[in-house]
Amino acid sequence: MSAYLAAPITGIQKTIELGLFILMIGGLLMVISATGAIDNGIARAMVRMKGKEHLMIPVLMMCFATGGTIYGMAEETIPFYMLLIPVVIAAGYDSVTGVAIVLVGSGVGVLGSTINPFATVIASDASGIAFTQGMGLRLTILALSFIAGCYYVMRYAKQVRENPENSIVADMKESNEKHFLAKSGKQENIEFTGKHQLILAIFALTFAVMVWGVAAGGWWMTEMSMLFLASSIAIAAIGGLSEEVFVDKFLEGCKDLLGVVLVLGIARGIGLVMDEGLISGTILNWGEKALAETSSVIFVNLMYLIHTVLSVFIPSTSGLAVFSMPIISPLADFAGVGRDLAVTAYQSASGLVNLVTPTSGVVIAALAIGRISIVKWFKFMAPLLLTLAIIAMGALSIATM
Repeated sequence: MSAYLAAPITGIQKTIELGLFILMIGGLLMVISATGAIDNGIARAMVRMKGKEHLMIPVLMMCFATGGTIYGMAEETIPFYMLLIPVVIAAGYDSVTGVAIVLVGSGVGVLGSTINPFATVIASDASGIAFTQGMGLRLTILALSFIAGCYYVMRYAKQVRENPENSIVADMKESNEKHFLAKSGKQENIEFTGKHQLILAIFALTFAVMVWGVAAGGWWMTEMSMLFLASSIAIAAIGGLSEEVFVDKFLEGCKDLLGVVLVLGIARGIGLVMDEGLISGTILNWGEKALAETSSVIFVNLMYLIHTVLSVFIPSTSGLAVFSMPIISPLADFAGVGRDLAVTAYQSASGLVNLVTPTSGVVIAALAIGRISIVKWFKFMAPLLLTLAIIAMGALSIATM
């Protein structure tokens, strides 16, 4: 019994460097949020595109997709639903369009994660490879998925604007206009200063330096943690945050991600129990025999489908990565499939499911704000989900061959 109780503690000990890296990211994101750079930047873009609402959709979806692929933007999107939905309804669209711009935009970014620490980095670490491996394939999936998602949302928005009866929430048109437009405020006085632009430039540069450090500088968790801490200090200084505010915001960001660190430790602990109980070895032995005659193309698509199912029960991208990758990656070796493909299959499947799953708090919060039922949302998303799945599985199959 004591060995089982010790497993999560040992798991946390074994993920301490990764956990500290995640906490540094949380601190950086909260410090940036405190400066108002991201919020004001997107709000200013919305104001500037007044009268050109059709252009608002691809531009904003690109912003959210960038956040998704870089740092797994999810919970951070929730304030934007309240900000954006009144704008799109006033422009002649519906609440579904507003929710889709944010949720599909950021979700497609996560699906095509390139350097997302909570998906790509953690899964690569659990697989024993650098997260820069497979970057080209992930960029391809990201680009194709974004094009498909953007086209789908723009097409739906155009149909709704031309004929409101095409809206899947057409029965709530008057109610939604009364609800959202009565609460919408003026945004013309939002300031997006040169200071905000500099902060966002440093934010982007931080991730660029991280990629260079891992790919060419021999960096790993310690060096990346130092980089994010240094960027947090620089951004706080530029943003005019006092030492007290900086410390409070940084610790608040760490606190928000402490649960992620604990989940990683517990998931790693489960892996230790499976290793000690010879469960992992049994699964690998069974998998090796089952895959002996399986083609690599079939295997990589099976990995995708397995993670699609697992993502329903484990919506946390980081938790799923630590739980599944230590087993899936060795199985990929038996099938002659690169471990980077196993990571890509995992993250693209997880990103797909988290666009609609009712086990995701972000999805439920977004639909609650937009006054959309999960059934109507799934009906709206079904054709796009199929398209995104075909893109991912097709790209994985071609890369494997």
